[in-house]
Amino acid sequence: MNLNSQPIKLFLVVAFSCTNLLVSLTPILAKPTPNRSNAKTTLAQATTFTQPPIPPGSSPGGRVRGGAKRGGPSGCPSPKIDLTALVPFTEEANSVINVWAQTTVEHPSWFFYVPYTKDSPYTVEFVLQDLNANQVYKKAIALPDKPGIVPVSLPSTAPTLAVGQQYRWFFTINCDKQQNAPPTYVEGVIKRVNLSQPTVKQLETAEPLKRYALYAQNGIWYEALTTLAQLRQKNPQDPALKAEWRNLLGSIRLDDVAEEPILPETP
Repeated sequence: MNLNSQPIKLFLVVAFSCTNLLVSLTPILAKPTPNRSNAKTTLAQATTFTQPPIPPGSSPGGRVRGGAKRGGPSGCPSPKIDLTALVPFTEEANSVINVWAQTTVEHPSWFFYVPYTKDSPYTVEFVLQDLNANQVYKKAIALPDKPGIVPVSLPSTAPTLAVGQQYRWFFTINCDKQQNAPPTYVEGVIKRVNLSQPTVKQLETAEPLKRYALYAQNGIWYEALTTLAQLRQKNPQDPALKAEWRNLLGSIRLDDVAEEPILPETP
């Protein structure tokens, strides 16, 4: 027997054992570690906005897009994307569009995509009325530095929205100083409601992304949109929040404004 061959055999046995160990560890080493971003993306895929039925009575009507008015063109130039209200809408069989959504707060916020900038000499106005056409609130809105999504909040100094009551809002851009041509505008109806006590309890302890999901699942559009918009403004590059935003606006068929920037509220 050749004694010199024994060390070689021993080396081969050890090497073979190490190779088997590495192969057995490979699935463990290759397994990705979960991260918070993946969790948020999963939520984006699972969260859907539940649109409640329109209250009984006369239809809310409304306009979710600006642009040409029935009976004549708008006095405003035609942008790539029209003035748009970020609000759910339904299209009925008789071509009537209903723009309607719910809030739970006394002083909610609205969001509008505005295609015109402060370089244009246009006047902008937000008006809130009760259903008897009595004015509740009125504000002149400054055009933004660039096209984008503009929030409009009902200030704490304004009258509070009453639970169970509906209100009609208008966002109007007048592009003709002489007012010979009609303005471009959007309008809809908002209703304040109360949530169930179990849902209120959940909201009190939920982190912001979960609060957004709870509002969306319970048909509370304005707080769902506001909560997600605030998260996006704090984390504008977060891909998971971008996915949530696209998912939410896509659920109400407003995909074309989902990539537009969310701008600060103008004074």
